[in-house]
Amino acid sequence: MRTRFLYLAILSLSGFVTSFGAHIVATNLPAYADTVGAGALTIGVLIAVYDFAELFAKPAAGFLADRAGMRLVLLIGLLVFMGGSLLFLAVNPHLLVLVRFVQGLGAAALSTVSISLVARYFERARGRAFGIYNAVKGAGYVIAPAAGGFLAHAFGFRMIFVVSAAIAAVTFALSFMLPSDDLGALDDDDDDISFGDALRVFTNRALLPLYSVIVVNMFLVGILFGFLPVYLHGIGYSTTQSGAVVSVATAAYLVIQPAAGWLADRYDTRVTVLVGLCLAAVGIVLTTFASGWPLIVIVVAAGIGVGTVWTNTDALVGAAAGPNRLGATIGAAQSFKEFGDMVGPLVVGLLTQMFGIRSGFVTCGVVALALIVPLARSSTLRVRPS
Repeated sequence: MRTRFLYLAILSLSGFVTSFGAHIVATNLPAYADTVGAGALTIGVLIAVYDFAELFAKPAAGFLADRAGMRLVLLIGLLVFMGGSLLFLAVNPHLLVLVRFVQGLGAAALSTVSISLVARYFERARGRAFGIYNAVKGAGYVIAPAAGGFLAHAFGFRMIFVVSAAIAAVTFALSFMLPSDDLGALDDDDDDISFGDALRVFTNRALLPLYSVIVVNMFLVGILFGFLPVYLHGIGYSTTQSGAVVSVATAAYLVIQPAAGWLADRYDTRVTVLVGLCLAAVGIVLTTFASGWPLIVIVVAAGIGVGTVWTNTDALVGAAAGPNRLGATIGAAQSFKEFGDMVGPLVVGLLTQMFGIRSGFVTCGVVALALIVPLARSSTLRVRPS
């Protein structure tokens, strides 16, 4: 048990590398833009290219992990991420888009394989393990903005990439403590997964309900953490007040994940996922009708909801994956997560632009609520992690 939790600590640190690396740069792009004379569109591209790389690289990383071994692909991902980070020190600062793309490729392998290995090592207590993993990974989103601001101000924008590479290097060294599973060719050729098999995981009808939950939850995450500040600004909140409200929602999202995983291990995971989705959807619908302390309560409830769904869908995907398909299935699920993360803000932004911010919140919340009944009937959501 101690050995497995050592593995969990290493894998959680791998997840932290991806979240920290993504946000320590993204939250300091305005300062970079001022330095090189870039505009708002460039900032948007630099944020999106990281997710774009992950969207397409995660299925490939899962396929390679199933074929060649999880640890090998994890180590390669760490090397690619380190190389991408250090690349900024060697190229023209205007080529940051290339740096972000390479970082995203490495992050895709890190994210996919670390999640797959959590599912593999924790067939029992899987929900609790994913709760811990996602809480540590989520800490990267919280720590990165402040750490990046300090590093950029005290040592310059380049130091952000040095620190990101250093954290990846430490994780790379620790990852050699994970058991080797370099498979080469699988013992039974009949069980060997082809690239076509990996692609068919995306259209597996049994898994589509899980993918739907993941995409919808990412829409709600995008609204809660991306457009809540827009609503708060519109009703007169100062930057400090707005930051405090978003921080409270983020804290609720992080803190609930270990507890949500523990509940999923003790009770029906399907129930925890559906309750979490309902809580998040209702919270999103009510957000633009509140202010003050009632608003705090609502966004905390929404944060608890999206955090519960985030952790327990990871556990369900791990339980639903077929033999020798764990990496491919996790990779597909992670691609759907990236899809929701990219498209959600665009949909809400369009609705907000056309009809106002309340329409964006309410529409997405109602759609999520409408999906709960058919999702509750899905046999896939009834799979309970061991």
